[in-house]
Amino acid sequence: MSSIIHVAVAGANGRMGKEVVKMVLTDPNLKLVAAISRSNEGVDAGLLVGKEACGVLVRTDLEAALSGVDAHVMVDFTTPHSVMANSSIAIRQGVRPVIGTTGLKPADIEELDKLCKNNGIGGIIAPNFSIGAILMMKFAAQAAKYMPHVEIIEYHGDQKLDAPSGTSIKTAEMIALNRQEFRQGNPNEEETIDGARGGLYNGFRIHSVRLPGVFAQQEVIFGGYGQTLKIRHDSYDREGYMPGVNIAVKKAMELSGIVYGFEHFID
Repeated sequence: MSSIIHVAVAGANGRMGKEVVKMVLTDPNLKLVAAISRSNEGVDAGLLVGKEACGVLVRTDLEAALSGVDAHVMVDFTTPHSVMANSSIAIRQGVRPVIGTTGLKPADIEELDKLCKNNGIGGIIAPNFSIGAILMMKFAAQAAKYMPHVEIIEYHGDQKLDAPSGTSIKTAEMIALNRQEFRQGNPNEEETIDGARGGLYNGFRIHSVRLPGVFAQQEVIFGGYGQTLKIRHDSYDREGYMPGVNIAVKKAMELSGIVYGFEHFID
């Protein structure tokens, strides 16, 4: 296999997909071999993202696009409704998935893991590829050992389809590993408006804010006697996710089966 990693991008016309295309085109160790989108059929992927023509034309049919090239990795930033079908098609063609699309259920991840292993390849599913966000999760998991009373507030734009966010769920899962499960709050508390206290996970709450003008932020708040601890991460630009996606594309070549969570690659 060539030392140059051949990359396909699903969702190439999306806001994250365009950043992935630009990242691949600027890394000499990566080669863009396919760009898939529901629109812009036949447009050069380089021109699509404001760069020079690269000779890779956007295709709307994922299976056809992958069958005509020697792709090693497919990066998927599409929608929760299409990511499973996309990933299954890629894996069956021997293409390793790197999935940034959120909304996958545990059963979906298990199914993709089994499919990868059956095809002798690996892949990565990560709710968040931001290195800063991963550090936020790790710090929160560490804090939970000492301050088990915690709530998560996550903020995204009003066009985000899933709630709570994949990042907040992953954070909650990491916290739960270091926190004995118990139901927080007054046992007699009552919601006079349904959902006012947020979603319940393992005895603590996750709150989702969806507003125009918001990009992506998350705050993890710990409470203790006479003190609080707040761990917050703010994303301001999609370009900030690209160093992590770049690492994931390269790490995927070494894996067997699905690895869930980018934190496994950040020491």
